[in-house]
Amino acid sequence: MLWDYLRDEFGSTLPPLSWTAAIDILIVAILIYQLLLVVRGTRAAHILLGIGMVGALYGVSILANLEAVRLLLSYLIPYTPIAVIILFQSEIRRTLARMGRRRYLFFGGNLQRLEALDEILLAIKYLSSEQTGGLIVMERDIGLRTFVESGVGLDAVISRDLICTIFMNGTALHDGAIIVQKDRIAAAACFLPLTVNPALSGDLGTRHRAAIGITEEADCLSIIVSEETGWISIATFGELYPNLTLEQAEERINHHFGVLKSKSARPAPPAGSHRLHEPEAPERATRQETA
Repeated sequence: MLWDYLRDEFGSTLPPLSWTAAIDILIVAILIYQLLLVVRGTRAAHILLGIGMVGALYGVSILANLEAVRLLLSYLIPYTPIAVIILFQSEIRRTLARMGRRRYLFFGGNLQRLEALDEILLAIKYLSSEQTGGLIVMERDIGLRTFVESGVGLDAVISRDLICTIFMNGTALHDGAIIVQKDRIAAAACFLPLTVNPALSGDLGTRHRAAIGITEEADCLSIIVSEETGWISIATFGELYPNLTLEQAEERINHHFGVLKSKSARPAPPAGSHRLHEPEAPERATRQETA
């Protein structure tokens, strides 16, 4: 029986519940809860469910004395940790990136940061008003060298005119993403991985899926301008925040990079602007948008 097996393995009596044991149990419970939050709504949830079913089958085989099944599973179970690492590599990488991320000033000095961010916001405003699609990825702690090398290297100073020119329809670099490293545009026309999260809306186009996909791989921030609607959206850590105002986008950028914006550095947002966590309407990007 299962209880006899556990008793043989762990002893006939359970250890007394001490403060140390209670803290130990609490930490394990928190880790399990965080794991469930990471895999919720992703394909990893189905994989985790399958692993749980295999474990339950192993317990049933011990209870029912199914020696053939127990023997087969006993050979498979030791390889489970390796399978978990392979199957959950993207989720593990994203979780570790969240745990290890640190806050720092985005562009080094305050003056450089404000000027560079101003140029990006001005470009976003123009692209939105002209309904010109755009995708800007801003690097944080985890380097994006692999994706920079997939595009056309620029190493150019950030400017509104350059960003708008790159995304102008008909130009050689308008397809793909711009990658920003500190106060420089590292490359344009970069190829990004597409998210495969089944919980996302099927209406999302390639540009939005690429913006989300890169944030699942690294701790960067993606800014998307919809070609269909002109809406501004931001993606971080696999989450999409659609249809933001320019002020909301600026706040999210500063929050993501840990920048405390001084009140005198920039004029206050208008009184009628929407709150940060309440977008005006759901995202309606189309499949026809190109990366």
